[in-house]
Amino acid sequence: MGRSTRLLALLQALRRRHQPVTAATLAREMEVSERTIYRDLSELAAQGASIKGEAGVGYVLRSGFFLPPLMLTQDETEAVLLGLRYVNQRGDDVLNKAAENARAKIGSVLSEDMQAVAIAPMTIPGPDGKPFPENKVSLTLLRSAIRMQKRLLIEYVDQAGQHSRRVVWPIQIGFMDTARVLSAWCELRDDFRFFRTDRILIAELLERYPIRRDDLVRTFQDRMQERMSGDPSVTADGKDRRV
Repeated sequence: MGRSTRLLALLQALRRRHQPVTAATLAREMEVSERTIYRDLSELAAQGASIKGEAGVGYVLRSGFFLPPLMLTQDETEAVLLGLRYVNQRGDDVLNKAAENARAKIGSVLSEDMQAVAIAPMTIPGPDGKPFPENKVSLTLLRSAIRMQKRLLIEYVDQAGQHSRRVVWPIQIGFMDTARVLSAWCELRDDFRFFRTDRILIAELLERYPIRRDDLVRTFQDRMQERMSGDPSVTADGKDRRV
């Protein structure tokens, strides 16, 4: 492995980790000596990579340092473009525009071989599904609530036509085959719930909710794992059986 390739691989190894990793571990992974790892880390830091750490403790790459798209392998390019094509099919206007911009940026730096992959992909998403039902509350408002970690006062109508007003702590928007779904902690039910976005009639931003969104998402994922393994009332397809 050439040095430039090794430096890029070392950056990738650091990006995969959120906790400090020792030079010894990196040396085993890269199949080089620890001395080489120390030298490479110094070189990366000199080139602008924000690497924090010290010998014997471990190293971590701080957020904000991004690798250029031209580093993508053929398989990685295929995976990214497949994802962007799926977004074009099922995303809303905001995500569709973002996907087009991302594809243009990636395409502008791909090699000729990679350009061929982009023009004639080996994998494509399935056919478009039915159009999503129209939303009365924009996804932009829901995204803002998620990003700002704001509570939402919503009026919601369930599958049976029953109306309710409730306060929720929004954490994610899911794009299913037939609907878009807001995942949130529901104060009324004192639990996580799925809300189809087309059934949210009104939404009003309130104050910030008291728990970090990252912590809520982890709890939500753990809870869904438990329920999916033994509770048929919780589904991941956008059906709100208990809201």
